Amino acid sequence: MLLSMTWPEWWTWELEISPHVLKRMVDRQFTESDLRQMIDDALGLSEDNREGRFQVHTTWDNRAWIVIVEPDPDAKTLVAVTAYDVE
Repeated sequence: MLLSMTWPEWWTWELEISPHVLKRMVDRQFTESDLRQMIDDALGLSEDNREGRFQVHTTWDNRAWIVIVEPDPDAKTLVAVTAYDVE
């Protein structure tokens, strides 16, 4: 279920790219710029099955994608955990 389109406070925090998503960029053929664009173009958010994480529903390269993010309130950063297409 998508959450309200009112973006949470952490949505504007600086984006931190996790080592895991850096590895997935190569495997899934997208760049950091592509990832940032996916987040900028987000269609909505939903809670992830792991507490404290959220699914960013977006599109990239004419396909539906999900970017998993985890807000870090101590560092005031939004950590991109992974990204994958849903097809």
